[in-house]
Amino acid sequence: MGRAHALALAERGAHVVVNDMGGAEEVVQEIRSLGGSAVADSSDVTDPEAAGALAALALEHSGRIEILINNAGILRDKSFAKMDLSDFRKVLDVHLMGSVHCTQAVWPHMLEQRYGRLLMTTSASGIYGNFGQANYGAAKAAVVGLMNVLAIEGERKGIRVNALAPTAATQMTEDLLDAETLAALAPDTISPGALHLVSEHAPTKTILGAGAGVFAVSQMSESRGIYLPKAERTPEMVAARWEKITDMRETTVTGSAFDQTHRYTALAAQA
Repeated sequence: MGRAHALALAERGAHVVVNDMGGAEEVVQEIRSLGGSAVADSSDVTDPEAAGALAALALEHSGRIEILINNAGILRDKSFAKMDLSDFRKVLDVHLMGSVHCTQAVWPHMLEQRYGRLLMTTSASGIYGNFGQANYGAAKAAVVGLMNVLAIEGERKGIRVNALAPTAATQMTEDLLDAETLAALAPDTISPGALHLVSEHAPTKTILGAGAGVFAVSQMSESRGIYLPKAERTPEMVAARWEKITDMRETTVTGSAFDQTHRYTALAAQA
């Protein structure tokens, strides 16, 4: 999938730094053969110093960093009962901390130039869950939390931050899906969504699902909620009013944690 993103970016004139611990040089040669501009890097993004060197290479290559796509990933799937904690930490290190390290390396440059586009790679496993992927799902949910905060912090500085939730045929999924499904889920069916999310007119704080040519937005929403007066604030009353509490016919999308706090206190004041 990283190859597809890199090729699509280069095709539109971007100077691309391709980071991969195995195949970066091959992708760079492919881009150059098509007349594009690219350099290869094999840094381990779990190392913050290596991530800093990666950002320095991008600045040396093009003099400016406008886009970062955090796409590094691994799988160590097992049921939670059988999962080794070292595998859990490794998956978190690559998906979450790799995204943190690379983002922190480019963030000062984007703040200074008052422009930047950051893309996290999340997953339906983090949004909805998937058997045998507690480590992967936790990491992919975490990058959504990272996106939410950075979108708020970067908004006034011209930085937009989004997340892509791809369903694609990659090295991580080739042993899990049949040939027909893999063909439909080719990585190049994902990249148009990725490129929109890092474009000049990108949204911010958006989770875009993509796969097989289908694009859809995922949102975290709340029911309207109800106020329980002090005399009724018991577990039994919560259970009694559960149908009303969970009524999703009137939902709200909350901008931040403080927005939620203000909404709750306003509901209490109205009661």
